[in-house]
Amino acid sequence: MRLDVFTLIPGAFAWLQERRPVAAVLGTELDLRIFNYRDTTPLSAGQVDDDPYGGGPGMVLRVDVVAAAFDAVYKGVPEHRVVALSPKGRQLDQELVEGLAVEPVLTLLSARFEGFDQRILDHLCTDVVSIGPYVLSGGEIPALAVVDAVARRLPGALSEGSGEVESFSAALHGGLEYPHYTRPAEFRGWGVPEILLSGDHGRIATWRSEHVRSVT
Repeated sequence: MRLDVFTLIPGAFAWLQERRPVAAVLGTELDLRIFNYRDTTPLSAGQVDDDPYGGGPGMVLRVDVVAAAFDAVYKGVPEHRVVALSPKGRQLDQELVEGLAVEPVLTLLSARFEGFDQRILDHLCTDVVSIGPYVLSGGEIPALAVVDAVARRLPGALSEGSGEVESFSAALHGGLEYPHYTRPAEFRGWGVPEILLSGDHGRIATWRSEHVRSVT
């Protein structure tokens, strides 16, 4: 999979590339490319945003800046899936992650502060995605979330079997994961449920299924 991220803060993605799951698949299952809008902007002095028509506070990423970046990288508007990260979009969930993870090529667009010129969303993107009903100072954190969520679905990203039984997995019928406990069996008077220490795997499976249903 090739995953391209367009951003004003390319350094925000450096740490992610040094750690699993991204580090485990970089150069094999994942080709991650980071592009800075300022490197290809048609405006002087590295300008990329402007005041919105109609007035009001804040600055908006210009449509000609994103188009110029696409021209430089793709020689025009790409034919593959392009996702803009914005509070206006469809909320990210595991179903959407699974769909994005099977794309051979995927582009993510992030913007700062007030976001995108609407024409970017209308004409240069295929999807608009939000990571939640709140406002951040930019799209880098949402883009990091998408990169991480998508990368961990790629072959070799996780230890064998570690992604098979977790929240939203098929093994849990799309539900939330049951509680986990580890040693010590008792700490400050907080004990592990006795059933998990019983060795009765049938009862344990039933207990876990009940918790999946109760917390989902």
